[in-house]
Amino acid sequence: MFRIPLLVALTLAIAFGGGIASAVWALKATVGFGSISIGPWVAFPEAQTENADPYAKAHRARAGELLYGGAEGLTFTAQTDDKGEKLSAACSYDVSGLTPQARFWTLYAANADGQPLRPGSDLPSAINSWTVLRAEDSSFTIHVSPIAKPDNWLALRHSGTFRLVLTLLDTPTAGSSGLIDLAMPKVVKTGCGDA
Repeated sequence: MFRIPLLVALTLAIAFGGGIASAVWALKATVGFGSISIGPWVAFPEAQTENADPYAKAHRARAGELLYGGAEGLTFTAQTDDKGEKLSAACSYDVSGLTPQARFWTLYAANADGQPLRPGSDLPSAINSWTVLRAEDSSFTIHVSPIAKPDNWLALRHSGTFRLVLTLLDTPTAGSSGLIDLAMPKVVKTGCGDA
């Protein structure tokens, strides 16, 4: 007598549970479709526009992220170095070169959920285009390391993996169809531990 209602309830629980679990997984797995990769840097130019796919819109709403206009900004993230190895907080890296043209840019380290890492109130947790020290050709080298470094140092006080987030603001890059031809900074591992 209770066999059929029990089977219907079990089927509905599996269907709803599976649907909810797959939707949450999809939101965590991707920002959306249409990514652009330049070396280790990945951006989703359409993710913050009106034409974004439903996954990108849901991901943005879940994260509560700021919506940039067409040419206002573009965010690149790097989870690996130039050799394709995951970024580890136990290692040191040099982010060097030039950024695409932008009025202002910021670089910081974030955890897997995209939340900025806070190494401490007295340590540099972010670098921007106004504070970075540059060479004569306008290139720069930023040392991302748990160990203090001279010049441009981005401190890490974290364990496990992390990602670098480079946000370009007021840039023609965001509205450009030539994103593939852009030159992005290199991310090179310089050592692990005390090396």
